[in-house]
Amino acid sequence: QVQLVESGGGLVQAGGSLRLSCAASGRPFSTGAMGWFRQAPGKERGFVAAINWSGDITPYADSVKGRFTISRDNAKNTLYLQMNSLKPEDTAAYYCAAGSSVVLLRRRVTNSWGQGTQVTVSS
Repeated sequence: QVQLVESGGGLVQAGGSLRLSCAASGRPFSTGAMGWFRQAPGKERGFVAAINWSGDITPYADSVKGRFTISRDNAKNTLYLQMNSLKPEDTAAYYCAAGSSVVLLRRRVTNSWGQGTQVTVSS
């Protein structure tokens, strides 16, 4: 029952950084976890990172470990994805999602999706 609004996408050179935001409305205790997914043209939407509401579980896709950091600002009910050392293969539409648990989010089982924000990394 969470509405999600994403922002922060754009064009960046390889090696650069970008910070995505996802503003959530609704009761925070109604959602067990939130995460980020991405989808390139002609590709299936894939898992990037997730975080549970207690903050002690933050799984990442192997392809982004060490480069991306998922976090949240509880006071603002906002989810973030800090993306560093960006590569052209990171180019995709990035989506914020909410689900009942981190385990389910990693399997793309979600309750809500954001509208998506485009990230383009030039070489």
